[in-house]
Amino acid sequence: MNSKVKVAIIGSGNIGMDLMMKIMRHGQRLEMGALVGIDPKSEGLARADRLGIATTVDGLEGLRRMPIYRDIGIVFDATSAKAHEAHAKILRQDGKSAIDLTPAAVGPYVVPSVNLDQHVGSDNVNMVTCGGQATIPIVAAISRVAPVAYAEIVASIASKSAGPGTRANIDEFTETTSRAIETVGGAKRGKAIIILNPAEPPLMMRDTVFCLAQSDDRRAIEDSIAAMVASVQAYVPGYRLKQAVQFETIPAESPIRLAGGAKTVSGLKVTVFLEVEGAAHYLPAYAGNLDIMTHAALRTAERMAERHAKAA
Repeated sequence: MNSKVKVAIIGSGNIGMDLMMKIMRHGQRLEMGALVGIDPKSEGLARADRLGIATTVDGLEGLRRMPIYRDIGIVFDATSAKAHEAHAKILRQDGKSAIDLTPAAVGPYVVPSVNLDQHVGSDNVNMVTCGGQATIPIVAAISRVAPVAYAEIVASIASKSAGPGTRANIDEFTETTSRAIETVGGAKRGKAIIILNPAEPPLMMRDTVFCLAQSDDRRAIEDSIAAMVASVQAYVPGYRLKQAVQFETIPAESPIRLAGGAKTVSGLKVTVFLEVEGAAHYLPAYAGNLDIMTHAALRTAERMAERHAKAA
């Protein structure tokens, strides 16, 4: 008897295809059921057909008409924020668990190394953004040992790795990531910036995290960050610190005023430089921004499937 949970992916672009390859190669409790798109000329749908995976070009409604739909337990949505808002209602009515890889944020934000245990039972979870998956673990690592008054992240990704969906959701990216820095990362205030780097040859994803911590315990912060990096590397092998954590003391006699804030603050400025190298399952190695999203979604789905198996 096959105990694996069948899954469907809505979106046959880069993220959908990379996720499909990860599931086929590394899925322990998951099995590909269907790939869904809207473009008859989609390279992803053509490849899925060659691999014997059920496909449709009629979007979610096409999937719902397919006999395999009744066996689907988990649906990944790799379309757009606007599309997912409509999909979420239908999937909930149909009793399907949804993993949202858009910035729609219909369900709770999930960063596996930080809060997956809290939300593994939810019927819809949001994977934040690529920048969020890379940087929120660091903010959370700092905030668990010291209050964080402010956190700012800058995500720089290769322009070639930013498809139409990413470009159409730039505003949602910054808004969603900023909120998740606060609600998941634990910062009192958060800000997110994304840079599409046009360099040739394309550069790997690089992320910079700035935090203002109300602490002077540098060792505790370094140890917490090191432990968190190891936790993320357990499911994203190409995730790493680019250099040693940087510290700068903001003394009480020379505090700074944060943008939009009425109060001045002091503390320890913590700067962390990250690099994310993709596993190149389908996408180039420089596309770490997409790779970290699909790795995080895969880890989340595996835990959901484990929970389904225990409940059966």
